[in-house]
Amino acid sequence: MTILATFTELLDDNFGQDVATPLEVLTATCVSFVLNMLIGAVYKNTYRGTRYSQDYVHTLVIIGTVTTILIMVVSGSMEIAFGMFAAFSLIRFRRNLGQSRDLAFVFFAMATGMVVGARMYPEALVSTAVITAVVYVLTKSGAFAPNSASHQLRVRVNNDIDWDAAFGPVFEKYLDAVELISVETVQAAMMTELRYGMQLKPDKKTSDFMEQMQIASGNNRILLTSTKRELDS
Repeated sequence: MTILATFTELLDDNFGQDVATPLEVLTATCVSFVLNMLIGAVYKNTYRGTRYSQDYVHTLVIIGTVTTILIMVVSGSMEIAFGMFAAFSLIRFRRNLGQSRDLAFVFFAMATGMVVGARMYPEALVSTAVITAVVYVLTKSGAFAPNSASHQLRVRVNNDIDWDAAFGPVFEKYLDAVELISVETVQAAMMTELRYGMQLKPDKKTSDFMEQMQIASGNNRILLTSTKRELDS
């Protein structure tokens, strides 16, 4: 009898029982590890930012694989299940997530681990393949990307400056859209800090806009940060 036939016979004898056997736990763990490695690869290949973390990808793989083991362990015992639930309620994900999609990938890895742990192997394979395909299509096609880059502008001015009159001509020349978000007094109420949401015109340079804003603000502090990334060129 070949090794493959022996392994298949062992699976038939042990799989599908109420309590997972060591062989089934081992097999499910391997399946979960492979699927979560795929999820990690998809995350890496579709990431569009400057804060990529290898540690975060390792965490995705570990979370998904460990979730599989936990689901298989608690499947035969309500007492253990409640104990695990209480333990998880004390755990916090300590990493400061750079993008909203990072949290989505955490749920993706955990969901895959849970489906495998529930012994729904075909469903795990199909769902992982479909979701990874969706992620690739959304990322590579640039779906729902803004027409132009969005920024947040923070500028400080002296209290005696009429900022509407000072900034109005600059905004009209360089921006497609602008919205005043907040007004705050700073430096013991000696200055005013303004926060705007804005979209730069496609044919205008950020450096030229910043130069004109520097002049209009009286050479005070200006901070421009990107809130939405443009499509890769």
